[in-house]
Amino acid sequence: MSRQTLYLDTRGHDASLPTFSRAVVKGIAAGGGLYVPEHLPEFTLGEIIAFADWPYWRRAAAVFSRFGVDVSADRVDMLMRAAYGTQWSDERIAPVIEVVAGMHVLELWHGPTSAFKDMALQCMPLFFSEAVDVGHARGELTDDYLVLVATSGDTGKAALDGFADRAHTGIVVFYPDGGVSDVQRLQMVTQRGANVGVFGVRGNFDDCQNAVKAAFNDEAFNAELHERHGLKLSSANSINWGRLLPQIAYYVSAYADMVAEGGVKPGSPMDVCVPTGNFGNILGAYYARLIGVPIGRLLCASNENNVLADFIATGTYDISARPFVTTPSPSMDILVSSNLERLLYHEAGPEAVRGWMAELAEKRRFTVDRKTFASLREIFSADWVSNDESLATIARVYGETGYLIDAHTAVAWEVAERLRGEDPVLVVSTAHWAKFGADVYRALAAIPYGEPLTGDAGTMTGLELLDEVRRLAPEGAPIPDPLAELANLPERFTGVVDAGVGGVQAAVRTWLGT
Repeated sequence: MSRQTLYLDTRGHDASLPTFSRAVVKGIAAGGGLYVPEHLPEFTLGEIIAFADWPYWRRAAAVFSRFGVDVSADRVDMLMRAAYGTQWSDERIAPVIEVVAGMHVLELWHGPTSAFKDMALQCMPLFFSEAVDVGHARGELTDDYLVLVATSGDTGKAALDGFADRAHTGIVVFYPDGGVSDVQRLQMVTQRGANVGVFGVRGNFDDCQNAVKAAFNDEAFNAELHERHGLKLSSANSINWGRLLPQIAYYVSAYADMVAEGGVKPGSPMDVCVPTGNFGNILGAYYARLIGVPIGRLLCASNENNVLADFIATGTYDISARPFVTTPSPSMDILVSSNLERLLYHEAGPEAVRGWMAELAEKRRFTVDRKTFASLREIFSADWVSNDESLATIARVYGETGYLIDAHTAVAWEVAERLRGEDPVLVVSTAHWAKFGADVYRALAAIPYGEPLTGDAGTMTGLELLDEVRRLAPEGAPIPDPLAELANLPERFTGVVDAGVGGVQAAVRTWLGT
């Protein structure tokens, strides 16, 4: 086992210096900051290229071990074999596909819930349970844990799947009612497991995320859970470092595959374009770059909720008067991008982060200093794509290549085409098209996003429209079995609560039966 890495707080309030396991279980630092490793490992080019000869589980295990996790190497190997095993539809786990010359796609949707969140959430719950089970066995822990999750769509199902029926752990997920696709909603509300709960929220994702964060920071609520139920709160959102480390691994893996397949020469850079909402996925690429992966530019692709594209262009993060827009890429419909805080910590330090986060909370905006802005511009470029442009991209890419993508991937593809230079581009594909079949149907049928579906399509559910997509795009990837079976599963969870911390707390009490 490598030297254990301890974790720092992005805001400098929490001086507890937890290990990896403790940081994963705690989820968020005292005072609202996020955990970051006190030091980063370095990979040589030879070590990275050698990944191409290994199965994916071994690649991920190597990254975890080099980051100094406080778990034995043998146990890390065992957990990674379980995380990246037979539940994946492609044994390569995260294959790289060359769609056109110089444009490669990193497919991250071959897991059991058909979204990139599986890359972390088939893994993170295993390490979470490992830490909790060991703690209980040693008598170091007496409480169980309640994982609260705010989701814009994909995280909810992936977290439910990863934590279902795990000992000493319950999980309750909150999603924006009416703000996710029909398939995403069904995936969540039909979830099996005795320890799971799901609630809609009358609001958008930011309302869900803010309410969950407020519940974490409510001392009285935490005391109530501890005293009445023997529970402590934790998180499976991308604010949890246990979500970030698996994301770093797939960028190291992708570069090795790019070299092996001739997509990039060894040591030459590739650009990476990521459809970006909460900033966790692109942050994984940033960390991969820091530890030695030859990544040139990070291309941040936004939809009409383009706060990140504006921030990268101007250095000002401003949501003070920005409307929340519903889009065909709902997992990116986010205005408060929590993981941006980690990037700012590495570029400017905890004192600056404290000030900027305080300004964001009070004024709903902040501006970074010139030095930090210049540093960000050396690494990041950004652009945004309108709703109808994203749908047009789906149709165009399929018509030109026979490769079918969802709207999130389409946002990244369009931005990659606009911003690409001489280096090859890795476009990150975050979801199987069938999770968003209604909007993929719109794209192929040339129906603008804001117009209602008509004819037979107007009476069909999101699941029923999947067959229509297959008719229009027979070359597209087949519908995954777990999505096809949703129509036959009972809806277990129908509750909808008001936005705000009170709604979240009431939902938790209802779920606990109090």
